[in-house]
Amino acid sequence: MDETHHPHDHDHPHDDHAAIGEHASYRPESLLLEQALRELLIEKEVFSAEDLQRQIEDTESRDPGLGARVVARAWADPKFKARLLADAKAACTSIGIDVANSPELKVVENVPEVHHMVVCTLCSCYPKVLLGIPPAWYKNPQYRSRAVIEPRAVLAEFGTALAPETVVRVHDSTADMRYLVLPRRPADTADWSEEALAGLVGRDALIGVTVPRTG
Repeated sequence: MDETHHPHDHDHPHDDHAAIGEHASYRPESLLLEQALRELLIEKEVFSAEDLQRQIEDTESRDPGLGARVVARAWADPKFKARLLADAKAACTSIGIDVANSPELKVVENVPEVHHMVVCTLCSCYPKVLLGIPPAWYKNPQYRSRAVIEPRAVLAEFGTALAPETVVRVHDSTADMRYLVLPRRPADTADWSEEALAGLVGRDALIGVTVPRTG
C-alpha cells in the first residue's frame, strides 16, 4: 500500500514558492504589490538591496551536484550515512556545505522494501540548498496532485518501475521541512571513488522519481 507523509498542515503562505506554471496567471496588481512590499522592506532596513541580491545569487549558484556529493559520501562512509539520516543539516555542515539558512532537512533512505519520492502539493517547497532551483515539472500542478494520487504511474513515466511489494512513500514538503532522497547504491560500484559515485546521482534521483544506474 502506498502512502503520503504530511509532516503538518500545509496552510502557510508561499509568496516565493509558487508553481512556475502559475506565474502567467498572476494579476498585474499582485506583481505591483510584491514590488511595493520589497521596496518598503528595503526602505525600512529590514534587509538591504545588497542582501537580497546576495541571497538570489546564492540560490542560483546551488545545483544538484551538492546533493550528489552528500549521497556519494553516505554511500562510501557508513558513519556519515548514519549521521545524515539522524541530523541531515549537521551532516552536511560537517563536509563543508552551508545549510544554515535552510529550513529543516530530512533525508529519507530508499531500501528494497520502501521507495521514497518528494512533492510539494500546494506550491514548490524544495531543498534548494542542495539541489538548486526546482525543475518546471516539480512545480507543475499535475505532478503535485498525481504524485500523491498515483505515484507509481508518475514513476513509470520517469522510467522507474518498482516491484509490486515495494511501498512508495510520498513526502509532502513544506516551508518548514524539506526532504532529500538517499537512493540505493547500484550493486556494481563497490570499488568506485566518491567522485565517480557522485556522477551517478542526478537531480531526479534525489527527488525520488528515478534511480541511479551504471549503464
